[in-house]
Amino acid sequence: MIRVTLFLGILLFPFCSFRQTDLSKEVGGFLRKDILEQASLAMTQQPVTITAASCERSAGGLHDFYSEGDYWWPDAKNPGGPYIQKDGQSNPDNFTAHRKAMIRFSQIIGTLSSAYLLTKDEKYVNQAIIHLRAWFIDKNTAMNPSLLYAQAIKGKATGRGIGIIDTIQLMEVAQGIRVIEKSGVMDKHELTQIKNWFERYLSWLNTHPYGLEEKEAKNNHGTCWVMQVAVFAKLTGNQPLIDSCKNRFKTVLLPNQLAPNGSFPLELRRTKPYGYSLFNLDAMASICHILSDKQENLWDFKLEDGRTMKKAIEFMFPYVAQKNLWTYPQDVMYWKEWPVAQPFLLFGYQNFGEKKWLETWKKLPHFPEEDEVIRNLPIRNPLIWL
Repeated sequence: MIRVTLFLGILLFPFCSFRQTDLSKEVGGFLRKDILEQASLAMTQQPVTITAASCERSAGGLHDFYSEGDYWWPDAKNPGGPYIQKDGQSNPDNFTAHRKAMIRFSQIIGTLSSAYLLTKDEKYVNQAIIHLRAWFIDKNTAMNPSLLYAQAIKGKATGRGIGIIDTIQLMEVAQGIRVIEKSGVMDKHELTQIKNWFERYLSWLNTHPYGLEEKEAKNNHGTCWVMQVAVFAKLTGNQPLIDSCKNRFKTVLLPNQLAPNGSFPLELRRTKPYGYSLFNLDAMASICHILSDKQENLWDFKLEDGRTMKKAIEFMFPYVAQKNLWTYPQDVMYWKEWPVAQPFLLFGYQNFGEKKWLETWKKLPHFPEEDEVIRNLPIRNPLIWL
């Protein structure tokens, strides 16, 4: 399998007209060469869906997504028994083929749709459609619209609600579909079939015990549930779900996760406090962007005690600009790989005009190669979010 090189993206919204146009041009020019190079590679890739690999430990079928809990390992005291947890330490022997296939799919769709926006060349759309058919339409290769067997644990669980975080990788697929729809190239019946897949997945996320459990998660998992549901709801035009996500951000996520100093205490308690703080802030910032519109700008939302998203960015920014200032414990794994060009920096600049945030974003690495960093950057392609 050939990896399509990642580049980190931004999300830009029409209501931010005061600097959106100039910023989109600036970022487009900054990444244009890389986008077209990646698109050239993506044009040579054939679809690889979850049906291309299987794991004997999966309780599901050929079309069911399967992954295993990252931090679960064999018990040396009980070989062959249930796995035991080592928080923050990823087991390299766990099954990850389906997750990697989905990330690859996300990269390809995001890259091709970005290239189309830059060039208006329909060849990029036609190539993307080949992959979309394989994942959502072709009965031989399509994935079932559920996550019953994600982040399983040997000897403990065939699947868990916590595994729903794996489908944040479908966010840029969903947004890429919106770009493709506007191109007018895709067959309307096929487009309807694909949207129907996302409608069924949204229904599962909001009715199955796993989905409801993940929705209530108190840390970054709860944040990512809202983030991906918001994206899928916008693709399918589900306004009640969009409104519900807005309300959940204001009444659950921000009040329960953000501390007065702008930190996320639940993430700071983990064995990878730096990486998790970055990840959750990126997700919170993405929610603000995805759900803000002319009627309501979530960036301006303030809790009664004064807590805001701007405060969250102000807390993390010094540690991104100068990592050696970090006063909390170092992450047990992947400490050296962070930070990269975190999207909250770009979102923050767009909405609050802090030039130093944009300058820092430009200086940081835009094309991470470490798998753990890649999978924690589900938003990678700026142009498709314009």
